[in-house]
This record gives sequence, structure tokens and C-alpha cells, in this order.
Amino acid sequence: MKKYLERTPILDYDHALIQGLVAKRGWHNLEDEKKIESIYNFVRDEIPFGYNIDDNISASSVLKDGYGQCNTKSNLFMALLRAVGIPNRIHGFTIDKALQKGAITGVWYVLSPKNILHSWVEVYYKGNWYNLEGIILDKPYLSALQQKFSDCKTTFCGYGAYTDNFENPQIDWNLNNTYIQDKGINQDFGVFDSPDDFFKKHQQKLNLVKRWLFRNYIRHQMNRNVSEIRMAGIHSNQSLESKLLMNLEGKSR
Repeated sequence: MKKYLERTPILDYDHALIQGLVAKRGWHNLEDEKKIESIYNFVRDEIPFGYNIDDNISASSVLKDGYGQCNTKSNLFMALLRAVGIPNRIHGFTIDKALQKGAITGVWYVLSPKNILHSWVEVYYKGNWYNLEGIILDKPYLSALQQKFSDCKTTFCGYGAYTDNFENPQIDWNLNNTYIQDKGINQDFGVFDSPDDFFKKHQQKLNLVKRWLFRNYIRHQMNRNVSEIRMAGIHSNQSLESKLLMNLEGKSR
């Protein structure tokens, strides 16, 4: 298991930001199952879904950004787990760009590559490897999507999700695999000891112009689209809570 605990340039778990977070959350003091669950929930919900400047940025950079997508959240998740002694590896794929439709719109969707680089983290615990992809979408964003497309209960593709159970996707970890984009997979690259190894061999299929546009313009528009959906869901929930509170207050008079 030693190779699944190593520090790498991307998995820089000795960085002060990561060490400070681990100490603040007290993750070292938990049993291994609770370490995985607590770190999983942190990366899923406290690092909101969003698009960073590149896939191969360090875990500390993802933490500094405060948001991430499949590949960058995986970088952070792996580093945090290795920081507390939980072995892990990365599984690489490509997914169909249809999965991103809605987050990316218009001409930028047309110009985006057909196949998008994707990954999930495989975590080793008590003799089993668990596929943990469900960290990608934070619960407030997923809930907002479910409200926006409330008529859909089964297969949903778009806005960063591709699942056959949109009403109740398996995104909570309880000694199980978790998924939210797996139905979009169209190529399997296999497992790698670290994201560094994965990204040395595979990169997003973008030419220099498209890469510059993505870094400096497109991803910011995508993040605005995602944020608007998330905030609409939050406001909707707040309005519902206010109405329920008013009804309860009215009945108590």
C-alpha cells in the first residue's frame, strides 16, 4: 500500500493549507471509516462544483480556489486521504460532452471536444477498493438541479450529471461505491497510482487557442451558470421554509 500513500507534486498533502485543515477538522483522531466519510463529505459539499484553470493543479491549489470538478476534486480528495493514512489511487476515463450541456452553452458547447477527460478516486478500506465518484456535485447544486428538472426521476444527462437515478443518486458513502457521472463514460484508461501519472499520459484534447479561451473566458461563464442554478435552488428552499414557518405561526395563534 506504500505507493498509494506517497506524496506527489499534485498530491502535496504536506502543504500548510492541507495540514492546517486536517488538524482543524481533527481527521487524524477518527477511525478509518469515519476519516473516509468525513473527508468525502467535506470535498463533496464544502468544495462546491466549479471549473478550475486546469485538471493537473495541486491539491492545495484546489483548496485555495475553494471549488472543483471531477479531476480537481479527485486531486484534493486523494491528498486529504493520504494525509491521514488512507490508501487511494485514481481511475481515468473520458466522458461524453453531453454531460456538460447546460453548464456550457451556445457556441462554446459546439466547440468543446466530444470526449472530456474524467476520473474518480478508488479508496482502499478493509480489503476492498471503493469507487468514489459522488464527490463531484455538491448537494446544494444537485438539489437545485432536481428542483429545476423535477419531472425527471430516472435518467438525466447534463449540467455535470449523468445518472440513471436522478431522483435519488448514490452519492452518500456507507461502505459502497458512489457515482454521479458514470453513465457518461465512453473510454476507460484504467487505474494509476497518482494523478501525476494519469495526466502525464492523458490530457484534455484542446488546441492552444481553445485552451486559452477555456482558461480565461469559458470556464468563468460555466462557473456563473453553475452558481446561478445553485443560488436559485437555495432561494427557492429559503422561500419554502419561510412559507412553512408563516403557516406554522398562523396555526399557533
